[in-house]
Amino acid sequence: MTTATTRQDWRALPALAVSGAVTVPGDKSISHRALMLGALAEGVTEATGFLESEDCLATLGAMRAMGVRVERPGPGRIRVYGVGLHGLQAPTTPLDMGNAGTAMRLSMGLLAGQAFQSTLVGDASLTRRPMERAAAPLRRMGAVITTSAGTPPVTVHGVSQVSGKGHLQGRSHELTVPSAQVKSALLLAGLYADGPTTVIEHAVTRDHTERMLRAFGAEVLTEAQATSRVVTLHPPQRLTACTLEVPGDISSAAFFLVAGSIAASGSLLVRNVGLNPTRTGIIDILRLMGADLRLLNPREAGGEPVADIEVHATPLRGIRVPRELVPLAIDEFPVLFVAAACATGETVVEGAQELRVKESDRIATMEAGLRALGIPCLAREDGMVLAGATAGSRPFAAGTVNSHGDHRIAMAFAIASLAASGPIVIEDVANVATSFPDFAALAQSIGLQVGAA
Repeated sequence: MTTATTRQDWRALPALAVSGAVTVPGDKSISHRALMLGALAEGVTEATGFLESEDCLATLGAMRAMGVRVERPGPGRIRVYGVGLHGLQAPTTPLDMGNAGTAMRLSMGLLAGQAFQSTLVGDASLTRRPMERAAAPLRRMGAVITTSAGTPPVTVHGVSQVSGKGHLQGRSHELTVPSAQVKSALLLAGLYADGPTTVIEHAVTRDHTERMLRAFGAEVLTEAQATSRVVTLHPPQRLTACTLEVPGDISSAAFFLVAGSIAASGSLLVRNVGLNPTRTGIIDILRLMGADLRLLNPREAGGEPVADIEVHATPLRGIRVPRELVPLAIDEFPVLFVAAACATGETVVEGAQELRVKESDRIATMEAGLRALGIPCLAREDGMVLAGATAGSRPFAAGTVNSHGDHRIAMAFAIASLAASGPIVIEDVANVATSFPDFAALAQSIGLQVGAA
């Protein structure tokens, strides 16, 4: 794996119109899971649309380090030769997850029931991210996991090493913080448990793991209750390989949906976007702000709903973001803050404290960047208040912002150049390669002027 360690900066010049069509990379969340479940299945799993970003390549490297043969026969294609639920081998070195929090937390669950010890490490950013939220409930199942004061490195002692039983215990878990990563870690551990594993969540989180487990033959039941959703996995005897089509990542599409909305003129077509209902908060929020988004050619790909999205430039208005939509758009808030800065009237975001523990403290980092570009805003512990702009203005002043190595913040401020009065320099953008390696080129193709500073 190549890790983005060389310092890179961007310079984004003011732009007016956008036009054309883009196809965004494959969904990162689904790409991680395709590798992991393909490795645990019996047979050969093939996937198209795989995201060849540093985060997903970290997961690929980890699977190979545990004896799984993974081929890459062409762009966006992988072939995983599964070793079965009990076929992973002890890695000889720590598993380097780079910048990938998803890979690390899901791997904690996957490794908890193995017959060997493994250590998970990551880059400087990942080493600051909290891991006890996954480790603590896994320990309730009998997992033996140690962290470094709650953060990586994480060591997972295979349960059979410690107990001699070779199995975890099925448990019921109630999530106190909405987290698809924690839910997924528990479900992956549940593959090795005696008895069913149940996860109760009071806010909807992305359900890619449940969908994909079913595709591989596992019994996963989801029950909607009055104030919660209950997911139960009955541990299978085996998983069976399958063929997967990874749809375009809606988190990547979000940058172009906002670009098309805040540009002075023009329209965009964003092709092949995954529209999993647990991920469409970005669309709902933008529509509440007045965005002109049209879903075309709806279809299914790999068990996930997909469509093309046409977006037309239109004035946006500030809103109070409904709390129930916040978990459905948690990764998209950096660029949503950019949209809010261009809207007329105040925008209020609450219930988004999870942004504090992403690749950076996204509330603090966005507030600092927005203020550096002349945007009136006020950070709160769980969100932000943005005063909004005058209709028809270009609210972003020229200036320099530091993304603090956070890929989504770097890309969000590149989109802000569409409503800027002067150049924006964005520092520390190398980690864009972790999720969207071709972002700058695609942005240029629709009319943005983003390049090396």
